[in-house]
Amino acid sequence: MNTKLRNKEQQQANEPKELTGSGMLLEALAHEGVDVIFGYPGGAILPTYDEIYKMGVRHILARHEQGAIHAAEGYARVSGRPGVCIVTSGPGATNVITGIADAMIDSLPLVVITGQVATNLIGTDAFQEADIIGITMPITKHNYQVRSLEELPRIVKEAFHIATTGRPGPVVIDLPKDISLSTGLFNYDKEVDLPGYQPTIVPNKLQIRKVVDAVTEAKKPVILAGAGVLHAKASDELIEYVEQQQIPVVNTLLGLGSFPGEHELHLGMGGMHGTYPANMALHGADLLINIGARFDDRLTGNLAYFAPEAKVVHIDIDPAEIGKNVKTEIPVVGCAKEALKMLIAENGKQSECAEWKAYLQEMVQEYPLWYQEDGETIKPQQLLELIYEETKGEAIVTTDVGQHQMWSAQFYKFNKPNRWVTSGGLGTMGFGFPAAIGAQFAEPESPVIAVIGDAGFQMTAQELSILQELNLPVKIVIVNNASLGMVRQWQQLFHGERYSNSLFPIQPNFIKLAEAYDIKGMKVEKLSEVRGAIKEMLEHPGPVLVDFRVAKEENVYPMIAPGKGHHQMEGIKP
Repeated sequence: MNTKLRNKEQQQANEPKELTGSGMLLEALAHEGVDVIFGYPGGAILPTYDEIYKMGVRHILARHEQGAIHAAEGYARVSGRPGVCIVTSGPGATNVITGIADAMIDSLPLVVITGQVATNLIGTDAFQEADIIGITMPITKHNYQVRSLEELPRIVKEAFHIATTGRPGPVVIDLPKDISLSTGLFNYDKEVDLPGYQPTIVPNKLQIRKVVDAVTEAKKPVILAGAGVLHAKASDELIEYVEQQQIPVVNTLLGLGSFPGEHELHLGMGGMHGTYPANMALHGADLLINIGARFDDRLTGNLAYFAPEAKVVHIDIDPAEIGKNVKTEIPVVGCAKEALKMLIAENGKQSECAEWKAYLQEMVQEYPLWYQEDGETIKPQQLLELIYEETKGEAIVTTDVGQHQMWSAQFYKFNKPNRWVTSGGLGTMGFGFPAAIGAQFAEPESPVIAVIGDAGFQMTAQELSILQELNLPVKIVIVNNASLGMVRQWQQLFHGERYSNSLFPIQPNFIKLAEAYDIKGMKVEKLSEVRGAIKEMLEHPGPVLVDFRVAKEENVYPMIAPGKGHHQMEGIKP
């Protein structure tokens, strides 16, 4: 093709073209590189679904809107790109509220498009009308209601910019039906111009210098690495800095995978069910360098006892998080990747902390994670260890919230970033299975294992239809203890063993449920059968559900009880 002809075709492609509002929306999504949409149709959003049909857009039909948005979250967590979810007005929109709140607190980039009644009906209590702007205002990074066709392209471009820059988060676009049907000229060439939204990316050099000096002076330094490292794609820089300065590392729950779990300087996860060495490092440190973590209550325990001897450095792209929960001596506002690059370039003198590292390694040897074997009874910790061994740590693991989540975090070592997909801040049951579906679309060639409790699986089990329809090779591991496991544990420990509505004397036959969707199902009740079942599950080319019957009254240890500090952990030894 000659240059003149090519330039002419490019000019024609860039020229404004006549489209409906729905057509503009989908064209804008294409410009943003969106390769898959998760959603569920309904009346107010039907014009958009008509355009999806006409344009051949790849759309994954969830069987419930909650499944759609959790799948979008899983896609975002693994790919690092924004997950896109489209639902209708009213109940369609309200059914994604939990997922939006989940993405907000865990900083996941989402663009959620909700249908809305026609503009002349807004505020009249029309059929399937809900004030989605008012409802989502506290749980979104930003939200829009489109009130004119001309502003739609700008809104979509801004939504993706806001969702993916600074601290990532969900953005809602509420699209009235009449605007989606209107026609006009589509122009997507304008640059984003948001004077009031300018996230700080590059940290202040003077603050970085203060960190360098603090490291040199420290005798007992520790790095706390959170999800901000992952969002910034800064794992390589974190490894380089840690090895340069020889500082031990503790991960938050959502930060797992940002630093290799098998690295000699990795102490494990900190917090309520973290490792004893990790929590002792946080408690005894004289310098705590927080990179991209929120200092939430499940990490810190009782703030009166948290890091009592430490000078605190907090590196975060969200200035609102710095000093919010923990007093910070050296605040550093900026992207974790840029901050780490600057710290590496400064190449300050290492702290003299050999004695500190030797003490922590002694803790690692003396206080490993533990469980007691019991004949042929399957201990959930053993189950996760064997899954780790058989996958060689290469799988993407998703979970709900609860005991199975903590056992996964403890016993599956994450050596690479974006292999760990869980609901952290909100603690959402029903998250793990649809999130695994989204993760599989993000990385089709990677093994994806949804480790789910028997209770949480029943909240979104209808999404088995997606596995059946697409032969999606997601592997479902049900950690079945016939209870709401973490609720039962707390009732045992703190409520006088009064098991109020936490036990399941009757359960569905999960194998028959899987078979009803033409999915391979397996039931495993003996320890000697576990490894073989895991191998069979992984070798099967399509989806598999395995119901592992584990010890019913096993508890997650070690544990920081409510109101206690890191130095007051219980259950650190058998």
